[in-house]
Amino acid sequence: MEHCELLIIGSGAAGMSAAAAAWKAGVRDLVLVDGASAPGGILRQCSHRGFGRAVFGSEITGPEYASFLLSGLQNTGVRLLTETEVLSVTGNRRALLSSRTGLRELGFQRLILAAGCRERSIGSLPVTGTRPSGVFTAGQAQELLNLRHRLPGREILILGSGDLGMIMAAGLQEAGAHVIAVAEQEDHYGGLARNYHRFLEPSGIPLLLRTTVTELYGSGRLTGVLLRQLDTGAQTHIPCDTLVTVVGLIPDRTLVSGLGSPDWLSFAGNCHHVHELVDSAVAEAASVGRLAASALAASKHDPDIFPEVRGLYR
Repeated sequence: MEHCELLIIGSGAAGMSAAAAAWKAGVRDLVLVDGASAPGGILRQCSHRGFGRAVFGSEITGPEYASFLLSGLQNTGVRLLTETEVLSVTGNRRALLSSRTGLRELGFQRLILAAGCRERSIGSLPVTGTRPSGVFTAGQAQELLNLRHRLPGREILILGSGDLGMIMAAGLQEAGAHVIAVAEQEDHYGGLARNYHRFLEPSGIPLLLRTTVTELYGSGRLTGVLLRQLDTGAQTHIPCDTLVTVVGLIPDRTLVSGLGSPDWLSFAGNCHHVHELVDSAVAEAASVGRLAASALAASKHDPDIFPEVRGLYR
């Protein structure tokens, strides 16, 4: 069985930042693993500008930000394993990895989980009707559009006016789709004001406040939805072939959900809590990487000191 001092799961913004910080702080036996074909996480599919204002003083695209973070790992000995899924993590500090070469077990002293967050799906909402194809989360639609260069549909309704919803509304319309409207159950758009003024407002796409989807129609493919105005109760059938949902994010801790709170485990980035800006996720993850390095150094020199630093990882 292979071993390492520090295992970081997830090579998105947080994972790369934690790895670079831990290496700089003295960790020399470090593995960074991700199931994707390349590091960068969600940044790889964010082709719009809007990232890095706090770091660079100007805004760059997601892929540019990912390249900047990846450059911090160059000339280091960090072992980056892409196209490698972590199937399980056990309480005796072993991870089961799966790649094209097969299964292997990796032992570690400390683990940083930087697996990001997952999107709530339509199934988390009280929506009735059929379950046809043509219903996507915003992240799925963004991946189709920006990485696979395919439209998810032609007549699109977006449910939820978070940042990604507003960005995708403008992007889908620019790519040739007809975005019918963005429906929002609150009385105000859900994302940052700058994204509303940059993406949704200039697009001319209607923003329907205090409105939600209550029913789906279609056999095979979506043919329409039922919209309900929450203040009046009025209902309207909207023909469409695609529904894109932006209904919340949840830190993804599935891999360690049954482990409790072991002293060797830390969380970074959106896996810790959902950040509005990638800059804050990167800064937090760098701190987590440095703390992991300190704990590893303490355990080497004096094992009895190790419990004193455990509180830093809560």
